[in-house]
Amino acid sequence: MKRFALILSVFMLLVGCLGDKQEKSMSITVNLRYTGTDGNARKFAEEMISSGTVDAIRAEEGNLRYEYYQSMDDPETILLIDSWANQEAIDKHHATPMMDTIAKLREKYDLHMTVERYTAVETPETENQFIRK
Repeated sequence: MKRFALILSVFMLLVGCLGDKQEKSMSITVNLRYTGTDGNARKFAEEMISSGTVDAIRAEEGNLRYEYYQSMDDPETILLIDSWANQEAIDKHHATPMMDTIAKLREKYDLHMTVERYTAVETPETENQFIRK
């Protein structure tokens, strides 16, 4: 029984190490929905673009995607799809002075947010039949 417990402990340790290594190498996508009134979410996105902030974020090491989209169901909501190579890249981005700029703009336009995070996985072969390329 002790031997089984030892083998199980070693196995769990190895799985944990592999899981950590895999998690660090997986890209992370963050969907941020900005909601305001009187077109403020769109004005926020437009100022982020016109001020050069979006281009600066896209140039950061580890940034894979930074794009705004207008909701067809709610014109007061803008979706930001923000993808990074790993958590380390996100942490570096969050440590930049640019985050103060973004926070001030969010306040200026009185925006409220919801956030969802996703890690990338490969598309299963069984789903490729539904994807038109």
